[in-house]
Amino acid sequence: MNQLSFFSADSVAPEVADLSGLLAGPGQLVAAADRARVSVVVDAQWRADAIAALIEDAGLVAELTHSEEGSPLVRTGSVPELAVLAVRWTRGAVKAVPSGWVPGPRALRAWVLASGHAEGEGDRFVLGLDPRAPETHAVLAQSLMRAGIAPTLFGTRGASPGLRIVGHRRLLRLVENIGEPPDQQEARAAWPRV
Repeated sequence: MNQLSFFSADSVAPEVADLSGLLAGPGQLVAAADRARVSVVVDAQWRADAIAALIEDAGLVAELTHSEEGSPLVRTGSVPELAVLAVRWTRGAVKAVPSGWVPGPRALRAWVLASGHAEGEGDRFVLGLDPRAPETHAVLAQSLMRAGIAPTLFGTRGASPGLRIVGHRRLLRLVENIGEPPDQQEARAAWPRV
């Protein structure tokens, strides 16, 4: 039986800043005046459902729909509560990682929900990055290191860049932070294992 860390996503109170984990991955942010909206296109409905629950846990309304390509899409409304996140995560109109950002447990969970997947026999785990924001890749690798999880950056010139986490201790640290997977077989298969 696994014992979750005191600092796992399951034991930390939800807040709007948790959505920064979506922005670390493929999530997008649109700001207008004193409002902002966060959205993310994902590859499976279980991901969209879990992200919608995370958004609602943070006190916002989630909208589930589909992208033009037919992929599941989840987004918030354009609300004032996200204006601070927009200021921190953009430089002009470009997504940028805030200086010194360290993903907390619920932000890590959001990142895993948006774009994480197991590789090989489960001995490796990948956190997907936004291919449209290559300037964030190295900074996010450093952010993950500050959270105590040293990744390897790969695929920076391709369509599927990511941060690969290898090793029992690193995977254990990740699992301790993000908590249990959603209760669906697809989610359990994609979740990091130790």
